Amino acid sequence: MEGRMDARRLYDALDAQRRARGLSWRQVAQEAGVSPSLLSRMGNGQRPDLDGFIGLVQWLGTPAEEFMVRSGGQRREQAGPALEAQLALLLRARDDLTDADKEYLLEVVGTTMRRIRADRQES
Repeated sequence: MEGRMDARRLYDALDAQRRARGLSWRQVAQEAGVSPSLLSRMGNGQRPDLDGFIGLVQWLGTPAEEFMVRSGGQRREQAGPALEAQLALLLRARDDLTDADKEYLLEVVGTTMRRIRADRQES
């Protein structure tokens, strides 16, 4: 199966994270280990090289698959980990939450997801 990388989606994710952290593009480049010109080129619609792509998705902390599309333009739809598992990975990496806070949030999400699944089965 042929596929490609969605450079616009990657750039938008980088921009959102950059804004959330109050960073300049130059600071993003430095932290990600890429050149500022790479980010500038991406802003103009060009795709990064493989090493740049790896550095940027690592900086984002997002799986590379999030930015893959099939040759027909559709995002890759693969059975992945449950939402609870994905959130657990994100929460456990947070330094600004206590372990008790993380466990509480995971319990809330788990309870909510069980309710959603039960509601769907009843429908």
